[in-house]
Amino acid sequence: MPSVRHVSHEFLQRQGLTTVFGNPGSNELPFLADLPDAFRYVLGLHEGAVVGMADGYAQASGRPVLVNLHAASGSGNAMGTLTNAVASRTPLVIVAGQQVRPAIGPEANLANVDAPALMKPLVGWAAEPACAQDVPRALAQAVFEAQLQRRPTYLSVPYDDWAADADDNGLAVLDRRVARSSAPAGDQADRIVEQVLAARRPALVLGGDIDTAGLFDDAVRLAERLGGPVWAAPSQFRLPFPNRHPQFRGVLPAGIAPVSEAFEGHDLVLVLGAPVFRYHEYLPGRYLPEGTRLLQVTDDASAAARAPMGEALVADPAAVVDLLVKALDAPAAPPAAFRPAPEPPGAQGSRLHPEQVFAALRDEQPEDTAYVVESTSTSAAWWRQMDLRRPGSYYFPAAGGLGFGLPGAVGVALAQPDRPVVGVIGDGSANYGVTALWTAAQQRVPLTIVLLRNGTYGALRWFGDLLGVPDAPGMDIPGLDFTRIAEGYGVRAQHAHDLEELRAVLAERPDGPRLVQVDTALTTPS
Repeated sequence: MPSVRHVSHEFLQRQGLTTVFGNPGSNELPFLADLPDAFRYVLGLHEGAVVGMADGYAQASGRPVLVNLHAASGSGNAMGTLTNAVASRTPLVIVAGQQVRPAIGPEANLANVDAPALMKPLVGWAAEPACAQDVPRALAQAVFEAQLQRRPTYLSVPYDDWAADADDNGLAVLDRRVARSSAPAGDQADRIVEQVLAARRPALVLGGDIDTAGLFDDAVRLAERLGGPVWAAPSQFRLPFPNRHPQFRGVLPAGIAPVSEAFEGHDLVLVLGAPVFRYHEYLPGRYLPEGTRLLQVTDDASAAARAPMGEALVADPAAVVDLLVKALDAPAAPPAAFRPAPEPPGAQGSRLHPEQVFAALRDEQPEDTAYVVESTSTSAAWWRQMDLRRPGSYYFPAAGGLGFGLPGAVGVALAQPDRPVVGVIGDGSANYGVTALWTAAQQRVPLTIVLLRNGTYGALRWFGDLLGVPDAPGMDIPGLDFTRIAEGYGVRAQHAHDLEELRAVLAERPDGPRLVQVDTALTTPS
């Protein structure tokens, strides 16, 4: 009879989970023993970076990804970046090592006491198998739960289980397949179509799930048939619509009152692939204007259940988009031209304005470049200058937790080696995932990191003003030279001192990772 490890490796290989992101400890070594040649192990130097890389890889590849963490300590280190994967509904399958079974009760060193509870409520499913023979089935459940829930799952496995013999039931997982199909039909379909067709001034709100599901171009077709304005849902982690399209109104503000103000005059707000809504700043007010109805379509049942207003339908947004495109007439005239970007503000002394940096990226990078952005104080400047018209062009930490950007960029570049990838990273956030530079160097990832250095936590300063706390300590981070840090990790780096030098550097096409440091003026997120 084959071992539990052999059956588990075979199952993962059949499911296509052959890229493993990890930082191993002693408890994990028995799982990694005899890893088949088809597997690729991507080493990260900190568990936060490991999860960030896996998050970016899974989002860019559109497939679940295996993550290997070390017991309680490694799992705990990963929880900060795991919040981003939860919010972006990334299907990560986390397998953590556990002490041998006889050592768990006495709480021997490296025992993860009550391991499933450690990761809840972050993960969608967590377990520790009751016996070694249940490991293959539990591993299959972790994979399928991640696929079905579109949320990370967590499996803790005592390390002596891997060498145990599997049983006949364990072999049954090798041929398992799980799928879900959810499309409105009958009365449901009729009701959706009737509501949309009856609307005089419909508005469309699109969530990051639209881009995740490959519906970017379909959303454009639907919007052009509806003819109304289009917003991206608040706290956007993917771009679901071309940001310079004439119907696009930008990302909705993440406050109750300003969202309601945006919907003034609209009788129907159709929300596809997004929660309703992921607010941030507490700006109270009415959820919706008088006379405005909201219809939410999502395949995330928990998002539908917790929405504070409107009508929700748990269904595949792709099916609803297809239904509505067929029900609506094609536009009588071609859409207007895309809006041009404005001229960016000039430099402030020796510091470039962030809009100058983003205009340079827009002009010098290929049109199909994928951007992983974690420079929160420059978000308004970013959207004023960028022109993103392709699916999968934008990634952002979904829960706002710093530490996704650098590792996420490495993960996206690993998943799409033939597509240009740029990480736009602030000097404050870079420190949370800086060890990912080492992995980029080891993997020879063709990746550009544009490091915006303003010497402070810009978004935090903006929030301090918003909350009436302008003089809080710990805002500034002087003395960081990321060119030297990057070179220490094996990544080629340079400091672009002016706009001409920056444009020249960005016009080059790297064959490995590089970091470009730019000193920038302080701006605010809005």
